[in-house]
Amino acid sequence: MRVLVPGGAGFIGANFVRLTLETHPDAEVTVLDKLTYAGNRASLPMGITFVQGSIEDADVLDPLVAASDLVVNFAAETHNDNALRQPHPFVATNLVGTYQLLEAVRRHGVRLHHISTDEVFGSLGEADAPFTAQSPYNPTGPYAATKAGADLLVRAWVRSFGVAATITNCCNNYGPYQHVEKFIPRQITNLLDGGRGQLYGDGANIRDWVHVDDHNRAVWAVIDHGEIGQTYLISAGCQMANRDVLQLILELLGCPPDRFDLVADRPAHDRRYGLDAAQLRESTGWTPQVTDFHEGLAAVVAWYKANEAWWRPLTHQPG
Repeated sequence: MRVLVPGGAGFIGANFVRLTLETHPDAEVTVLDKLTYAGNRASLPMGITFVQGSIEDADVLDPLVAASDLVVNFAAETHNDNALRQPHPFVATNLVGTYQLLEAVRRHGVRLHHISTDEVFGSLGEADAPFTAQSPYNPTGPYAATKAGADLLVRAWVRSFGVAATITNCCNNYGPYQHVEKFIPRQITNLLDGGRGQLYGDGANIRDWVHVDDHNRAVWAVIDHGEIGQTYLISAGCQMANRDVLQLILELLGCPPDRFDLVADRPAHDRRYGLDAAQLRESTGWTPQVTDFHEGLAAVVAWYKANEAWWRPLTHQPG
């Protein structure tokens, strides 16, 4: 199988590439990544083909899609703070790039799996049930809005042109090789540097967490067993307030529980996310393997402690 992974040098994509080589040893993997600040060649294993470029560039994208049996699209701008400062790259990559990719897989009849986010659904209330694949889209910020638009493009190309595609919307991932701009690695690396943790607002925002390897195993479950045109939600059912996650990190690093600061909240900060993964479990048989968040987080803290050479350069990098 020839697998093209746009955005494969980012956090989730690089872990997907590693998992694919472990579980599909006959796969020929090509990564297409334009290596913005969030893409890192050092996250990728040996034994793949790497092409630097963008899914927005049809001339680069088309021959790569033509030479593939499967495209798994991780390419996206994802950081909410950056989206609020400068939305244009999010429109360019998440919307225009997805359009170019859809046209390429349509021309060449290639199977597509599209990676999306729980943020397209907006925010849950305190007592609300988790979102399902039938929940209406209600994105809050530019990042979520452009990802919602990308999902709708994929659905339209399936219905209008018969493109063979599936979508997964996933909750927050954690694991190795995650850029230090994101919540968990930012806290870990700040504290390892002798600094303090930081929480937006009151720290009570709730996120739904899944280990990146469980996410990527779910992606393969959908590729192998999912129904074309369907959307599947990926969640391990672990909803936690950001303050509680930070307290676990402080404990794992042996820091005092008050070694953090509250900082001004960002505009339109969604209060709570949560996904219902019942359809995924019932349709594909997927279940998460990392079911103890404390153990999973301890492994991630240990990884960052042991891999300073990987993350240290990122702390000096412009976002």
